[in-house]
Formats: sequence, structure tokens, C-alpha cells
Amino acid sequence: MKRPRVLLADDHVMLLDALAHVIAAEFDIVGTAHDGWTLVEMAEQHHPDVIVLDISMPNLNGIDAARILKKKVSSAKLVFLTIHGDVPVVEEAFRAGASGYVLKICGAGELVNAIQCVARGATYITPHIAGDLISTLMTAEPQHAEKRNVPTLRQREVLQLLAEGNTMKEVAVRLNISTRTAESHKYEMMRLLGVQTTAELIRYAVQVKLV
Repeated sequence: MKRPRVLLADDHVMLLDALAHVIAAEFDIVGTAHDGWTLVEMAEQHHPDVIVLDISMPNLNGIDAARILKKKVSSAKLVFLTIHGDVPVVEEAFRAGASGYVLKICGAGELVNAIQCVARGATYITPHIAGDLISTLMTAEPQHAEKRNVPTLRQREVLQLLAEGNTMKEVAVRLNISTRTAESHKYEMMRLLGVQTTAELIRYAVQVKLV
């Protein structure tokens, strides 16, 4: 049987190297990435079977990277390996296209199992959060008519870079847009989210795990 080709992404280099070493016996590691945009570029280059990624990554967080990956390399299965076990974050990950979700407190054997599961078309959710997720889904009220105020991908890119400490001019340079356009995205997010200051906007970024 063909070994799944796996691409790994995490902003902690030592963890990434250790992870690649541990799972190399089971899978072909096609590459590693340290931020979201590098991950997208490498995925387009290598077309892996499975991508293991963190949520908190610089430049482009894992959730937004997943949305892009599902469009550019739709055949790749996504497994999140993260410290974030909050149910809303897990739900957002699966809405973004995840097939698996594993916490970093789990052992290497569970990650191997998760990769194998998604590679054959199944879904994997770590037992550490599965119960909470099911309970939330069973008690949640339908929201068919309600549309959440959610910033666009470009707006979230601007917000993430701001939250990482970049000036508005630096944000514009990083995204190859004008400073006026970057500021427009910021003020539109403030209007959308009902906040008055940049500090409140950054607090929102922290709450939704953009940083």
C-alpha cells in the first residue's frame, strides 16, 4: 500500500523537526513550513495527501490557511495539531475544511492514527474534545436565519498582521496593497464588529485565535 505523503506546518521549529522524525517511519514527509503562506505555497508545489497544521501560525493562521488550501489543493486532507481545545475553535476548523483534529497533549501514536484515518477518507476527532463537541452540537439552537458578522479573509490578514505588532504601513507592504486600502479594511472590521479602537480589534483577534 502506498504511504501517505504528508506536509507539516508549525511555527515552532524544534517541535516541527521532532514531529517529522517521529512520524517518518509511517509516512513520506514531503516538507515542513513555519507559517501559513509558506504552507500554502508548499502544498501547491508538493500536492500532499495529508497536511498537518497548527492554528496559531504567523502571517496566515491555520484556519484561514485551511480555507485557501481546500480551494487550491482540494484533494489534501487536513489534520489540525494544536493546543486549542475550545469547542468554537474546533467547529471553525471543521467549517474551514478539516478532516482531523488532535491536541498537542496527545501522544505521537494518536497523531499517526489520525493521519491514517483521514488518508483513507474518515474523520478523526481526539477523544479529549469529542464529548464536549457532541454535547455542544446536541444542545445548540438552529441558526439558519442568522448570519454572523465575520471579517473577510483579506480583513483577517490585515487584523492578524496588526495583532502581530506591524504598523499599518508595514501591513500594506506585506500584503502588497496601499496603506489607504489597509486602513479601509481595518475600519470596515471595526464597523462590522462594533468596536471603537484598534485595541478592541486586536482583543477580538486574540479571542478568535488569529494570534
